[in-house]
Amino acid sequence: MHPRLPPEGTLTAPLLPDVLLERYAESLVPTEYGVFRVVVFREREDPMVEHLALVYGDIQNGQDILTRAHSECWTGEVLHSLKCDCREQLDLALRLVVSSGAGVVLYLRQEGRGIGLGNKIRAYALQAEGADTVDANRLLGFPDDLRTWHGAAAMLRSLGVQSIALMTNNPAKVAGLTAEGIAITRRVPVSITLNRHNLGYLQTKQDRMGHELPQETLQVDTNGTYPRRPLRVEAITRRLRGNVPSAVSPAQATSWREEPGAPARQPPPYGDSPGIPPSVTPRSTGGGAPPSETAG
Repeated sequence: MHPRLPPEGTLTAPLLPDVLLERYAESLVPTEYGVFRVVVFREREDPMVEHLALVYGDIQNGQDILTRAHSECWTGEVLHSLKCDCREQLDLALRLVVSSGAGVVLYLRQEGRGIGLGNKIRAYALQAEGADTVDANRLLGFPDDLRTWHGAAAMLRSLGVQSIALMTNNPAKVAGLTAEGIAITRRVPVSITLNRHNLGYLQTKQDRMGHELPQETLQVDTNGTYPRRPLRVEAITRRLRGNVPSAVSPAQATSWREEPGAPARQPPPYGDSPGIPPSVTPRSTGGGAPPSETAG
C-alpha cells in the first residue's frame, strides 16, 4: 500500500513517510557571529517540538554547503556544563559557517542523544557512580543513541540544499543522513578542547561509539574551568587543511601546556564567571573556502 501524499506545505523523509514537518516561521536574526536567517520547522504530530535551521548566506541549490546537524544540549549550552563538548561544537560550527561565507546549522530538539533532559540528568547520576555515557543509557533501558536524522534531511530539502560538507566527528551521523537521501561530499572534523570533566566522556564516544576525534586538537585544561588556548576559526582552518603543529595525543593531553616550559595559566575560582579570555580574537566575517576532509 502506497503512503498517501502529505498535505501541501509539509515535508516527508523518504524512509519515514509518516513523519511530517511544517515550515512554520522565518526571520533574520542578528547574532554575535553574524546575521542568520532563522527558519523554524514544527513537527506536525507535536507542534510544541520545533527545530531550527540557522542559515548564513545563499544556500539555495547549493552544492557542498558547510552544514552541521546539531542536537540540543541544554546543560552544555545554557548552564555551560563541562561534562560535554556540545556548546563548543555549536559555537565552532556557527563561526565556521560565517567564515566560509555560506552554510547552515540545523538545531535539532534531541536532548541527551534523544532520551530527553530528565533522563539525561538521571544518566549523569549514574555516571557519578562510575558508569560511562553508554552504560548509563543502557542501565536506564535506552539504546546508546536514540536520535534520528529524517527531520534534518527534510529540513535540508526544504532549504534547497543539493549536497553538504558535514561538520561532525560521528560516522553514524554521516551514514544516517546518507540513508535519508542527503548527498554528503565530505566530512569536516570538529576540533574541540578537552577539560578534566569531559575527557572520559569523549574517550567513550571515541572508543565505544566510533567517533573520530581529531587527535591533533585534543587539548585539556586539567583545572576544568575554561580552555587555556581558545579555539580560533583561522587556526582550526589551518589545521584542517593540513598545516598543523605536532599532534597532541589523549595520553599527552593531561600534561599539555600552552608553550613548552610555560607555566600553566590559573583559571578564576569556581563561582566567578571566567568571561572571555583575553586571547580570543575577533571573529572573521570575510569569505573563504570552508575547511575540508574527504569523507571516508
